[in-house]
Amino acid sequence: MIVALALGLALLIQAFIVKPYQIPSGSMEPTLDINQRILVNRFIYHFTDPKPGDVVVFHPPAGVDNQNGNDCGVQHTNEEPCPEATPEKSSETFIKRIVAGPGDTVAVRNGLPVVNGEVVKPDGYEIIPCRVGGSGCDMPKPIEVPEGHYFMMGDNRGSSDDSRFWGPLPEEWLIGKAFATYWPPNRIGGL
Repeated sequence: MIVALALGLALLIQAFIVKPYQIPSGSMEPTLDINQRILVNRFIYHFTDPKPGDVVVFHPPAGVDNQNGNDCGVQHTNEEPCPEATPEKSSETFIKRIVAGPGDTVAVRNGLPVVNGEVVKPDGYEIIPCRVGGSGCDMPKPIEVPEGHYFMMGDNRGSSDDSRFWGPLPEEWLIGKAFATYWPPNRIGGL
């Protein structure tokens, strides 16, 4: 009986409060390494709005997870980020950093987001910049992030499949905010 109660409590906590995730790729390096394990707060966005700088786990648009990468929901030029995601979400989960929110205009210069005309430089975290001329490094024509949507980018700008290629995401697709790492032991800490 005690084991069943403990198991039930653990499942409830994972379903509604805190859930562990393992980092599958290098798109968030150097902030998060491949196979590093994190904890995600699943309820925080019921009480506060997501904001730029948050590292979040979410469902990407359907089709992104099949490795073909550039699945924008509408036609657009290579000079601008994707302005709209496909309407269906994937069952997969991704982790990225929010760089812009509803109503913001976003362009990309040298792998850095240009939000409302200002280059957003990392504040308290590091990034791996794009290779000059690499895909998604320069998208000077801005798009506007729709109401209720967020624009995501990985910290490893040259190796991240993110909103530059598949568009801003609806808030409903966000699972939660990453707040701590717990594995490996030498990387235990907050985000």
